[in-house]
Amino acid sequence: MLKLISSISKHQTLRRILLFFIVSGVIGWISGFLLPVLLVAALLVIIWQYWRVNHLLMRTRANETFNNTVSLDIYRQLENQLAHRELSARQRARRLLSLLRAYRQAGAALHDGGLIVQRSSSQIVWFNKSAKRFLGLNYPRSIGTNLLVHLNSPRVHEWFLAGDTDEPLMDLACPQDENIRLSLRLLPYSNEQFLVVVRDVTKLMQLEHMRRDFVANVSHELRTPLTVVHGYLDMMEPEDNPEFAPMIEEMRKQSARMAQLVEDLLTLSRLDAEDSLREEVIPMQMMLTTLRREAEALSQGHHKITIEDAAQCDIYGAHKELHSAFSNLVSNAVRYTPYNGSISIRFEQAADKSLRLSVKDSGYGIPAQHLPRITERFYRVSTSRSRESGGTGLGLSIAKHVLSLHQARLEIESEVGKGSQFTCVFNADRARVRSR
Repeated sequence: MLKLISSISKHQTLRRILLFFIVSGVIGWISGFLLPVLLVAALLVIIWQYWRVNHLLMRTRANETFNNTVSLDIYRQLENQLAHRELSARQRARRLLSLLRAYRQAGAALHDGGLIVQRSSSQIVWFNKSAKRFLGLNYPRSIGTNLLVHLNSPRVHEWFLAGDTDEPLMDLACPQDENIRLSLRLLPYSNEQFLVVVRDVTKLMQLEHMRRDFVANVSHELRTPLTVVHGYLDMMEPEDNPEFAPMIEEMRKQSARMAQLVEDLLTLSRLDAEDSLREEVIPMQMMLTTLRREAEALSQGHHKITIEDAAQCDIYGAHKELHSAFSNLVSNAVRYTPYNGSISIRFEQAADKSLRLSVKDSGYGIPAQHLPRITERFYRVSTSRSRESGGTGLGLSIAKHVLSLHQARLEIESEVGKGSQFTCVFNADRARVRSR
């Protein structure tokens, strides 16, 4: 309909101009000045059209509101089009403003703190009421200030500058109250900004500390009775009571397994309580030799075990903890590989200079659905197989935790029926020239 009216209006305007020229021509012909009259008429038409366009332009610049009226005039039609677009723009602006207000209200109502921060300068662009309460911010004075000034902590500086959006920063003291513990998480808000989420994790940290204390205390208290039970079992000779020999052997086996479980729990509790470890240069030739002896002792000659040292350098780290992590990977490979299988331990330096210690076996393999959870505490792919092998379900958890304290990671590749490969990957800065 609008197109039809616009088309009609164009013809109507042309008819008016044509009619004006016809009348002017008749007047000029009658008066004997046809050409001068037509030139004056053309000049008047140009001036009139210029005035109409200029008037429309001035109204547009002044942001005047156009009335949407039905007219066959081309300039009225142009005003109608502008009025229609102006109305649409206003409606769209109202919708956007309504959405913006709704988002701001939702952000302000969140129990967690939220801040929009510039990536490059860490300046605060916006924050909600919870962030104000947690961090002691003040509106509007805190807008444009540096977030790292309000959270004056080397941990926060390092974490923010690294731009780690995968892992939150946990157990951070609240600037307003030391008894409140906070966690910070970075979310990629845009190419120039981060959304920082601040959460009160005081209760979670209290529960975590209670869990650590409980596990550590119970494990420590179990040590003494287990030592007594194990000692008495060692005093019982199966030859003296042949009928009890199978039971004594089984009790010894289960007692040793419980003792190993207690030791693993104590190790995890100790690792949980530490943020850093006492580090030194670890001679990897000696470490690999030790791992081979342990694997051969556990295998009892039932597996083919190979060692390959291709890195020709050493690692800077905590010797006792890394030995525990590597030993757990090797013992798992032996336990979950059938007789006559192969186990290879390889230490190498990759093209990017990172150090990689891999333990590869030809065992049962791990189904893909279990891989994301395989490093969780007490998680078992096969309960019956774990019991037969004497595993505690904590070995991979210990290995992952130790690697985490070394800023390293554990990579797992496995295929059912073909075996598994566990690789400890260390950053290049942990490599040390091997002493001769």
